[in-house]
Amino acid sequence: MNTVTSKDGTRIAYDQAGQGQPVILVDGAFGNRGFGPSELAALLAPKFSVISYDRRGRNESGDTPPYAVEREIEDIAALVGQAGGSAYVYGISSGAVLALIAAGNLPGISRLALYEPPLIVDDSRPPVPADYLDRLKAMVAADKRGDAVRYFMSTGVGVPPIFVFIMQFTPAWPKLKSVAHTVVYDTTIMGDFALSGGLGKAAMAIKAPTLVMGGGKSPAWLHHAAEAVAGAIPGAQIRMLDGQTHQVDAKVLAPALIEFFG
Repeated sequence: MNTVTSKDGTRIAYDQAGQGQPVILVDGAFGNRGFGPSELAALLAPKFSVISYDRRGRNESGDTPPYAVEREIEDIAALVGQAGGSAYVYGISSGAVLALIAAGNLPGISRLALYEPPLIVDDSRPPVPADYLDRLKAMVAADKRGDAVRYFMSTGVGVPPIFVFIMQFTPAWPKLKSVAHTVVYDTTIMGDFALSGGLGKAAMAIKAPTLVMGGGKSPAWLHHAAEAVAGAIPGAQIRMLDGQTHQVDAKVLAPALIEFFG
């Protein structure tokens, strides 16, 4: 494990493997170095110098309050600086939205790849409740971590209740609960879940070549979100990966990233 210090003094833990152009992997909700990108990192390492990191508040990274999206952008900036001042960036799910915002604000991101930013751009899925973030904050403040995970998965992600129920009996459940407080962070990043305001401005400001991807078997609302994001970023490409869902197979994703990153 390596560490880098973010602008506010928070220690960010990361692993780095391989040689070549640096690629920073930005995970979505719940993910960390040991619970998400490890297989993808291994598949990319023969071609690139791959940086997998724990987003703040997770695993071995620090968590200096108060939380703000700007602090997570500064974390990515610190990693870009550690990589020599220029890096490719890949983000998935809410991590894709974070990567998008970072790319619109940081000069050192030279190529950007996004997988299924979970924005709601039309009526192909219901909007999240107006008090969604407030309810998550209240659950976390009351240390009702399981409730927060269940609410996030069912209401925010749209996982059917039966699958959320089954998840409670899997080995992954304690890991999800351990970082339940960070669902507030991911929800803050998502804003109003629309491609508007600061998010829309960040998308329009991106100058790096960008690839937006989606899964061929994912719900229509995620397809529409990928299309909208690609349309908002100047010159962005879009690609659908056959047979894939939001839980994309690293063996399918890696070749697409290698082709795009070159």
